Amino acid sequence: MFPAIAIADALKQKDKFIEILFVGAKGKLEMEKVPKAGYPIEGLWISGFQRKFTLRNLAFPIKLTSSMMKAWRIVRRFRPDVVVGVGGYASGPVLEVASRMGIPAVIQEQNSFAGITNRLLARKVKKVCVAYDGMERFFPKERIVMTGNPVRKDLVQLQNLREEGLRHFGLNPDKKTLLVFGGSLGAKTLNEMMASNYETIQSHVDKQVLWQVGKLYEAQYRNVPTAQLSQVKVLPFIDRMDLAYAMADVVMCRAGALTISELCLAEKAAVLIPSPNVAEDHQRMNAMSLVKVGAAKLVLDQEAKEKGVKEAFSLLDDAESKQSLETEIAKLARPNAAEMIADQIIQLGQR
Repeated sequence: MFPAIAIADALKQKDKFIEILFVGAKGKLEMEKVPKAGYPIEGLWISGFQRKFTLRNLAFPIKLTSSMMKAWRIVRRFRPDVVVGVGGYASGPVLEVASRMGIPAVIQEQNSFAGITNRLLARKVKKVCVAYDGMERFFPKERIVMTGNPVRKDLVQLQNLREEGLRHFGLNPDKKTLLVFGGSLGAKTLNEMMASNYETIQSHVDKQVLWQVGKLYEAQYRNVPTAQLSQVKVLPFIDRMDLAYAMADVVMCRAGALTISELCLAEKAAVLIPSPNVAEDHQRMNAMSLVKVGAAKLVLDQEAKEKGVKEAFSLLDDAESKQSLETEIAKLARPNAAEMIADQIIQLGQR
């Protein structure tokens, strides 16, 4: 959702008369967030296909047929010059219909391991905008354009915001700071890791932790012993991620595509704990793409309780390793990703 809105904003900046219509999945977050961003959206009755047997899969053929029919009506009525897919459930039907109607299409693949829908559509689109090297194993090489993932612009030039960030979160400027977060809803493993490392955190009086537990887990973890430590600040949600990144010396988080793109832009040393509960283990693939070039540390989900906090604290104390990670991850930043993708779209439309 966020990359799609960022791309739309970039298109608007380049052509103020451009008409943009979003198509999303009914009941998903985009149906709420896209209108708030100022764009119209239509919904399809579509959901993902579960890779293991479940009764929900019985409705998938019906949903797919319904979505294909509605996508055909939407595309026929709106008559777009270009169609862009960013990997959501609605991308499949819309791009399939567009390709059949001879309308040029673009895919924006966010992960280092391409999703099955994008792989199926790859030979029907004109361009595939990617964020990682080596994507020719999924897509035709001649159609790949390296653009990176669009991320929020407020993550550029954070060097002068450290003190403001520490004040904003009420943290001590004299202590080394670890930022732990698992997305707006939270991550169970990261929360369990923090709760089970009370003694380790308590013994490191020169360090402090900003721990975002997530809205789903606030009641469960707000009053655990770790949360009561003076050097730990617990929040259900972080309202200013720019300031959170700015004040953090080390970040520990999941390995979603956009999170990694943010870390690159913020130039932060990170310990990545990929979620195992994602399609085709793509978060681990994302993390490994950084680990291979010395741009991040990796702790597996099942090892997080034992190793996560220790690895992060060790990195806080190792200035040389921390600096090396910051240098290497900064090389991967793509601050103009949205603009580059918008250029590809406009070029196709002009043709």
